[in-house]
Amino acid sequence: MSHDHSPKTAGSHDGHGDHDVSKHIRTYLLIGGFLLIGTAITVWAATIDFGSHNLNIGIGLLIATVKASLVALFFMHLISEKTAIYMFLGATVFFVTGLMVLTLFSFSDLPKDSEFLRLNPPAPAAQTEASH
Repeated sequence: MSHDHSPKTAGSHDGHGDHDVSKHIRTYLLIGGFLLIGTAITVWAATIDFGSHNLNIGIGLLIATVKASLVALFFMHLISEKTAIYMFLGATVFFVTGLMVLTLFSFSDLPKDSEFLRLNPPAPAAQTEASH
């Protein structure tokens, strides 16, 4: 059994040469740098009061979404995927967003007297029996 070790095939796998690998490494290092900068921005933004609690959370989620998108697109190689992957990703984002919005809207739709019950829980059963 003889193996071909000619310069044409040695050092390259699946048609990727050294130039392709160095291009990918440069891209990964650049995205890693952006993620470090994003982490610094996240820490900086956490120390600032933007006026309301909701706005603080929104800015934090925006920064986290940008960082997660970079990870998904480059480190998980979604940037070069087919259209079907994006359809599933879009459907997932749509449903997660919808469920989050429904959950947030449900906080303003509490049953009658539920706020009173949360602030003043009913007495334990042992105390109510002793009072009869």
